[in-house]
Amino acid sequence: MWFLTTLCVSCLLMGTQAQSSASFRRSNDRNGRCQYSFTVDSPTEASCPSPGSSPEMESLKSRLGLLEALVTRLAGGEAVPKFSESSGSPSGIQDAYNQAVEEKAQLQREKQRLDRQVQDLQRRMEEIRQETERLRNKPCTPQSPPRGLVNDNGFRPGSGPAPPHLISIPEKKDHLSLGYQELTAVVTEISAPNLDGPTDITGCGDLVWVGEPEMHRKADSIAGKYGVWMQDPEAKDPYGSEMVWRIDAVGADMRQLIGYENMDDLARGFPTKVLLLPEGVESTGATMYGGSLYYQRRLSRTLIRYDLLSENIAARRDLPHAGFHGQFPYSWGGYTDIDLAVDENGLWAIYSTNKAKGAIVISQLDPHTLEVKGTWETKIRKTTVANTFMICGKLYAIASYTSPNTTVNYMYDTATSQGKAISVPFKNRYRYNSMVDYNPVHRKLYSWDNYYIVSYKVRLGKQE
Repeated sequence: MWFLTTLCVSCLLMGTQAQSSASFRRSNDRNGRCQYSFTVDSPTEASCPSPGSSPEMESLKSRLGLLEALVTRLAGGEAVPKFSESSGSPSGIQDAYNQAVEEKAQLQREKQRLDRQVQDLQRRMEEIRQETERLRNKPCTPQSPPRGLVNDNGFRPGSGPAPPHLISIPEKKDHLSLGYQELTAVVTEISAPNLDGPTDITGCGDLVWVGEPEMHRKADSIAGKYGVWMQDPEAKDPYGSEMVWRIDAVGADMRQLIGYENMDDLARGFPTKVLLLPEGVESTGATMYGGSLYYQRRLSRTLIRYDLLSENIAARRDLPHAGFHGQFPYSWGGYTDIDLAVDENGLWAIYSTNKAKGAIVISQLDPHTLEVKGTWETKIRKTTVANTFMICGKLYAIASYTSPNTTVNYMYDTATSQGKAISVPFKNRYRYNSMVDYNPVHRKLYSWDNYYIVSYKVRLGKQE
């Protein structure tokens, strides 16, 4: 009873200060006893929540609304306005999502249409470029001009000396002329220039001309940025001389040798043979000769002869003292320390050693055992040239691998052990030439220029 009295007094005292937030009431209960009660307003709630509308439910609805807005933004790629109760209904959200998905699909269709147009334009550009090259390389057929006298209305007396190829012949005077005499000219025949380059010789000679690059195929992926492609000049069964081989040289483990029946299948991208080499290939220095693939084993100076018929390693041998894996590469890099080449005289290795202090060393190899048969040391540093190749026992070096108009600027003759500077124009059409090799049967240079597989016709003759 004392506790209730104290509580009542306290409530009365507090009531004077908080009449707006609390109320006190006294009444008898059903048993006739006096009962005191008071109420206080909630500090956080204006009214009691209705069933099913607890604070947890309200918070969950808010979080679901934010989640739905985020899904709509991600699906449509655009920001959405602030969510409201009316727009937060399931039907409104679904309509907005469906509209965003439809717009996204429409944009994708438009992008695909534009991509097809770009590919079509690129194809047409390539066809035009190839047709232009064909017309450039096509020799002009000299036409014999009509013999006899023809009028030369573009030349008059007093206008200067007559052109040297014209022979002036006076005609009989015409009494009806206006005081001048017309001249006639005899047109002399002049031989047309040889657009195919210098005259070729049947045997060996010096390189005097390199033609325009002819593109055969573009690589399909980044793995084909640079690589090596070749045809066997002394092919053996079961593969013919028209068989084309390629190795993509981008990757940590290059072991795939891809074969095509002929150049047409290469252009269409239809391989007929894929071989997995037992040892990885180092860079772009491989070559094909006498039914075998010759290449440098990855991360070593070991040369490997891989027999195509048995699909096994037929011989292996270390190239004495040769630098490898970045010691003496070509100027473009690519771990091109050892470059194998084939010409009319057989199989060659182009490399350098510490003893040669980075100068190019040429060794002729036995194609069966890979034993060194002879060695020549030049006076040109290997890291200063872009690529080299062998023709008729002569080494030729290319000045640049990126310049669109460069030159073959050095030649070393193993027959005389003499080298000299030359200047034969050479074109890097695609600005990143990572491989150049010579095929003595087709008398062409094979090249891999920035994803593109290309070839060049060459002419041999006597250097002036």
